[in-house]
Amino acid sequence: MNMKNTDEMEKSWQPNLVEPTIYPHWEAQNYFAPQGSGNPFCIMLPPPNVTGSLHMGHGFGFSLIDILIRYHRMLGDSTLWQPGTDHAGISTQLMVERQLAQAGQTRHDLGRDKFLEKVWQWKETSGNRITEQLRRLGASADWSREHFTLDEDLSRAVREVFVTLYNEGLIYRGTRLVNWDPQFLTAISDLEVVSNEEDTHLWHLHYPLVEGVGEIIVATTRPETLLGDVAVAVHPEDPRYAHLIGKQVQLPLTGRTIPVIADDYVDPAFGSGCVKITPAHDFNDYAIGQRHQLTPINIFTPDAKINENGAAAYRGLDRFVARKKILADLDAQGLLLRTEKYRTKIPRGEKSDVIIEPRLTQQWFMKMQPLAEPAIQAVESGKIKFIPENWSKTYFQWLNNIEDWCISRQLWWGHRIPVWYDDAGKEYVGHDEADVRQRYQLSAEHTLRQDDDVLDTWFSSALWPFSSLGWPEKTPELTAFYPTQVLATGFDIIFFWVARMIMLGLKFMGDVPFREVYITGLIRDAEGQKMSKTKGNVLDPLDLIDGIDLDTLVKKRIAGLMQPEKAAKIEKATRKEFPQGIDASGTDALRFTFCALASQNREIRFDNARLSGYRNFCNKLWNAARYVLMNTADQPLDANAPRELSLADRWILSRMQVAIRDAHTHLQSYRFDLLAQSLYEFCWNAFCDWYLELSKPVLTSPDSTAAQLAGTRHTLISVLETLLRLLHPIMPFITENIWQRVAPLAGIQADTLMLQAYPQVKDELIDAEADAHITWLQRVVGALRTLRSEMNIAPGKQLSILLRQGTPQDRTYFMTHEAFIRSLAKISSVTWLAPDEAAPESAIALAGTLEMLVPMVDFIDREAEIERLTREINKLTVDIAKMHTRLANPDFVARAPEAVVNKEKQLLADNEARCARLQVQLAKVNPAS
Repeated sequence: MNMKNTDEMEKSWQPNLVEPTIYPHWEAQNYFAPQGSGNPFCIMLPPPNVTGSLHMGHGFGFSLIDILIRYHRMLGDSTLWQPGTDHAGISTQLMVERQLAQAGQTRHDLGRDKFLEKVWQWKETSGNRITEQLRRLGASADWSREHFTLDEDLSRAVREVFVTLYNEGLIYRGTRLVNWDPQFLTAISDLEVVSNEEDTHLWHLHYPLVEGVGEIIVATTRPETLLGDVAVAVHPEDPRYAHLIGKQVQLPLTGRTIPVIADDYVDPAFGSGCVKITPAHDFNDYAIGQRHQLTPINIFTPDAKINENGAAAYRGLDRFVARKKILADLDAQGLLLRTEKYRTKIPRGEKSDVIIEPRLTQQWFMKMQPLAEPAIQAVESGKIKFIPENWSKTYFQWLNNIEDWCISRQLWWGHRIPVWYDDAGKEYVGHDEADVRQRYQLSAEHTLRQDDDVLDTWFSSALWPFSSLGWPEKTPELTAFYPTQVLATGFDIIFFWVARMIMLGLKFMGDVPFREVYITGLIRDAEGQKMSKTKGNVLDPLDLIDGIDLDTLVKKRIAGLMQPEKAAKIEKATRKEFPQGIDASGTDALRFTFCALASQNREIRFDNARLSGYRNFCNKLWNAARYVLMNTADQPLDANAPRELSLADRWILSRMQVAIRDAHTHLQSYRFDLLAQSLYEFCWNAFCDWYLELSKPVLTSPDSTAAQLAGTRHTLISVLETLLRLLHPIMPFITENIWQRVAPLAGIQADTLMLQAYPQVKDELIDAEADAHITWLQRVVGALRTLRSEMNIAPGKQLSILLRQGTPQDRTYFMTHEAFIRSLAKISSVTWLAPDEAAPESAIALAGTLEMLVPMVDFIDREAEIERLTREINKLTVDIAKMHTRLANPDFVARAPEAVVNKEKQLLADNEARCARLQVQLAKVNPAS
């Protein structure tokens, strides 16, 4: 892959031409594998679903992990990023079932074995998409060690854990209330339930008293579940119903009576203060039922139709059809008091989008309390540290209130539960049927059948930190890399993945699975909205890398909509946000954007304008490299030749030590945003804007000595090469490409940048004197440039300046750096004024006490400028008044979308700031104003 430094460099960075060639070389050379004798450093790739494609959350989180991995590899650590994919039980099964449906088939038509063959075929042909996309992102995972959670070695680990926990009484079978998906006919985890506010109704019903005259009024959003009511609850201290506690009420439409009970759960202020209790179909009701020893009545079939426990008139009806009939019947009997519109959270299956039904079923569970206590202690004792620390509170809150985990799923794709039953229903647990027969001394004639259910996908994911390293075998990798150093993940799976990995790691390895947990925020769109296909605001990282035309982008967004009626709105919003489509930015610009956004905020807004800015940053670095190579490539550097460093050389080398120190600090504290800011400032401002300009006088002056030329050329090469190493973990492609050209000039013979040492601070290069000189120069030139901008003076116009006041040091520094000042600030002449000497009417720039005056006669038609500024100020004043009026209007603030209101406030602030600047400028031109 080595490039000659004389290779023609394009005028701008062309990532589409370079990135496809660099990554395959890295992978082919096995650079991603652990190497070296340094300390082990390991991060587990949170295994993405095998069905998945790269989304912004992946791009964000995996970019940050890769930055850490590349940093530690360059530190010389034996670094492993362990990759793999998750079998994603419900998602993968759904994918293949949809394919079958297109052919008019169901999985039941094929049978379990044939269906699983189909799924494996799909996985082999289509299941590697996301890992290929991760390569596009530059992820330097050790792909030679890639695992799949249904690989045989990982499946063995799953069975070993299940058998062990079962034998210890920590896994059991029981009947509990679970989230039930009526479409997929399976229990699902809380993570797979999406609850959003929706419009529905609240129906107020009469439940007549059995004895005497009167009734109790209950309010419900699910009237169909009254068929399974077993009680009505009131608060024990509610005086309105104290006399009814223990009495019976008639349950409408059923011919049953149910008791009135007292429970603290009831809120007397909500509705009538009476709550219908349906333990088989509501989690809160289930808890109340357990407290009062109420027998639940399940009224639904697995596909949410009324079963034999419901009243005869409704049996076989879908739950929502039954709802309509029940309401009509209640109304006919005068038992429907009123109906009101109501907005509440409705739980839907993440994959099916159907309303989830709490359902009482027999499932397999894991006892969590015995496992939670050591996991709590691990964080309390500091063995595991959350970053930011406040996330430990979320972790403790969940573990301190933990409930047993439903680990079984009614699917075919997944780790089949290693339990067998005989004809009498007795259960036997083992790795396979042969193991079961041996453990329990069962003859070949003893009929056995395996449990049909599979384990929750999160069960195998919880074992990932040690199963992926070879457990239960004691492999060299397990010994070397467990515990891993850090887990980087989003806060949304602290409960479902992080805590479970800690619990099972402590249980089976006797140690925590990682020392630190770095919690990232969640990527949102520019308006702070969650990105989702249904909202039509998804951004595909590969579209940001490669670019996409507007029409194709619109089609992609509309294709993901579940509500086609939103298509026109989504198209309009997309065309407004991206009128020209999305320009190709390349991987490095996207990775730098993710790094710069990685603050410690809970939610992170992705702004395409920042991506454009960092694409420009790539070009800035590229052009800086072109300048360096242009001035050094044909001038061989003699390592033994004398070198004389200028003040600018000494300054940039000193500033570089600060940048190196800050980079280590920010990387080790996971402040990726500060890392990006620090390196951006050093590269763009210190190196490109200042040092490259300050190098030109030495390189172009006929008076420069050979030692001075050698000093500046060596500094250019040295600083650029070091900067490339500093930036490489964030921007691997552009830095590798440039480094291949620069390394030979720096006397480095190596094949790749990624295995070079990360820069370390050299204290001897920290130069306070040079810092003081160049800081003063920046202040003076900066003040003159600001004045030029404020007074609308053309950037190339040469100016005469008058100098007044200042300290003796100012005079000394000015004489030392006058050539630089003339060049950088476009100054044609300089005159020092005596303290009492009068000056013509001038615009003034200040640097400390030093006054720099530019006579107005040199650059301005005073009367025309006063007229122009007055006109602009008057127009802004009118606009500002209108905005104040609009924002003071309660109707506008209440009815307009929040994003529109915020945009108006920002525009007002911008206009007020601009008006203030123009007024300052007017005062300079016309002091009498």
